Amino acid sequence: MKKDIEGRDDIYALVSLFYKKLLSDELMIHFFEDFKDPDHLEEHLQVLVDFWDNIIFFSGGYRKNAMQPHIEMQKLKPFSGEHFNRWLSSFNESVDALFEGENSRQIKTRALSIATVMKIKVFELNN
Repeated sequence: MKKDIEGRDDIYALVSLFYKKLLSDELMIHFFEDFKDPDHLEEHLQVLVDFWDNIIFFSGGYRKNAMQPHIEMQKLKPFSGEHFNRWLSSFNESVDALFEGENSRQIKTRALSIATVMKIKVFELNN
């Protein structure tokens, strides 16, 4: 039996695995090329930890606009429905590979909600 997501260290393990998947995925890698630099990747992973820590544990540590960078990225490297689906499936696979439990289910549900809103705002409203 796997443990549940319990805090920042677990979220870090999750986002690290998730980005490892994205950086090795031919469909997705062109969105993440900036993160091939280990220092830039580490900085971004810490932002993601803050984001998900706030989403799951209401830490208050994330105060940025998560949508804006994705809206800007859409202008340079357009997303498709296939990209959103791959993002979500890679995220869920990463959660399932490491964790199970209530927080694990909640983070996947929240990821689906976020991806859906992002798909509407970033992809559909800007095309």
